[in-house]
Amino acid sequence: MGFPDRIERTVDLAHPPGKVWAALTTAEGLAAWFGEEADIDLRPGGAARMRWASGYSVEMRVERVEESAVFGFTWQIEELPEDDPRRTYVEFTLEPAGAGTRLTVVETGFAQLPEGAHRKVYDGHTQGWASELGELAGYLDAP
Repeated sequence: MGFPDRIERTVDLAHPPGKVWAALTTAEGLAAWFGEEADIDLRPGGAARMRWASGYSVEMRVERVEESAVFGFTWQIEELPEDDPRRTYVEFTLEPAGAGTRLTVVETGFAQLPEGAHRKVYDGHTQGWASELGELAGYLDAP
């Protein structure tokens, strides 16, 4: 049996898609809930980067942009060497849900990892998305 390849989480947010979209696709929004600093060129093929106070940073490549509906990027896998070409793909899908937004995040690409790294990376990202989506909700709910 192969490794699990997909993490999927859905959360209902009490904010319109435009506000959620800005939190996901602007440097200000990403830095407020995901990283501590962010840069993003919001177009397919555009570069993005997030940095944390710990000194950790991650390079990303924007892959898909459908205004206020779908945002996808690939990013480095922390357990692999920096020059390793393997990446996971993250896609956010926003759907209107009443006065708010149903946000689904799917990350795929874990099956390509070597056996020694797969469980650590997969479990880390599974826990990470639970935490980060909570931070996104908190950021959006802040006055």
